[in-house]
Amino acid sequence: MATLHLAHWAVNLQHSTLPQSVLLAARRSLYNYIGCTIGGSNHPTVQKAQTALSPFFGPATSTLLGRHSKIDAQHAALLNGIASHVHDYDDTHLATIIHPTGPVASALLAYVEFQKEAVSGGELLTALTAGIETSCKLGLALWPSHYDVGWHITSTTGSIGAAVAVGKVMGLDAERMAHAIGIAATQATGLREMFGSDTKSFHPGRAAQNGLVAALLAREGFTSSSAALEAKRGWGNVLVSGGEPQLERFLGELGSVWEVERNAFKPFPCGIVCHPAMDGGIQLHGEVKGEVEGVEVRVHPLVLELTGKKTPRDGLEGKFSVFHGVAVALLFGKAGPAEYADGVVRDSKVVALRDKISATADEGLRADEAFVTVVLKDGTRLEKHVVHAIGSLEIPMTDEQLTEKFVDQCELVLGKEGARKASEGAWAIGDVGDVASAVKGL
Repeated sequence: MATLHLAHWAVNLQHSTLPQSVLLAARRSLYNYIGCTIGGSNHPTVQKAQTALSPFFGPATSTLLGRHSKIDAQHAALLNGIASHVHDYDDTHLATIIHPTGPVASALLAYVEFQKEAVSGGELLTALTAGIETSCKLGLALWPSHYDVGWHITSTTGSIGAAVAVGKVMGLDAERMAHAIGIAATQATGLREMFGSDTKSFHPGRAAQNGLVAALLAREGFTSSSAALEAKRGWGNVLVSGGEPQLERFLGELGSVWEVERNAFKPFPCGIVCHPAMDGGIQLHGEVKGEVEGVEVRVHPLVLELTGKKTPRDGLEGKFSVFHGVAVALLFGKAGPAEYADGVVRDSKVVALRDKISATADEGLRADEAFVTVVLKDGTRLEKHVVHAIGSLEIPMTDEQLTEKFVDQCELVLGKEGARKASEGAWAIGDVGDVASAVKGL
């Protein structure tokens, strides 16, 4: 049975048996998460959520990353989860387009500070790995129909991943872990219709909160179905759209094929499918020496399906516009959080170039491949074929590039020296004896 198999695997997972490559991948995922969460902590979306919910905050136990303040664990999981995803800069499991670390780490860190017993960095990385593996294996079992019909797969799988991770730190036995899985599964959250609005980042935040609640309830003996994932009316069959969920196949790979090693990191804070075209635009930036007549972009069909907004109105919508992404890439030679500010999305020069961009879907291209052609007024044609985009598994971001990304976004919140210290602390968190003490400085 899928639910019990997952529960037993998670309970029996040991830090000492994890391959070093897996632990390194988990460490990089956690580091990237912390940077994205600090970077998003002062975003208006997060501020609106905090203002709306502040009358309901409980005892201050858990840190809001980037703010050096604490609130209750449930709301910390929610708000950190929102902050981690609001810039669309977080990690991506490319096989499913899941952003796995946000829901899992937001729940984990909130709980670790809440509980009294010290949790080591090694224990944290083990639990994080369990949660990421859970989310991604479940996503693979339902991919692609679950996503195609309109579910936001990051949050529908993320709540279960978060529950498994927190349950691991709690030391739940297999029976209670299975109940935690079921309680999380019944809280499926997230519709793709919300992309481009505040609610998209609410999804991983709510998934983190739901997973935390599920583990807390299960610890006290709160029950669910022991076949929550695989039953006829369980999570898999209800959430898949056509066909059969492949739960046994992918959960059977737990411990042998590690999805955390297939986690990728974004060089640009937007929908990952438009990164190849943006990469091409950045490479062409220095070659454009005259007035642009037009820009032709040829991309995988998923690019236009997910990021086809021709006239985005603000930064959140801009993250789902390959037209905006290519425009800022060509104009500025970069595309960081600053290039997705509302003012940049509405800037007359950006809008003018964006209007000159045409995009064509080509089913013969891979998802991380694109052709970008810039046509100048004098007839010059500048072309770039991006075979694999930076940030893909073929051209992964290095630790140095991850550090640059971390500091670049966190400087806007913490200042230069604060960002540097946070980066050092985030890289080291997997080695500390007490994670709660280390999180206070973030």
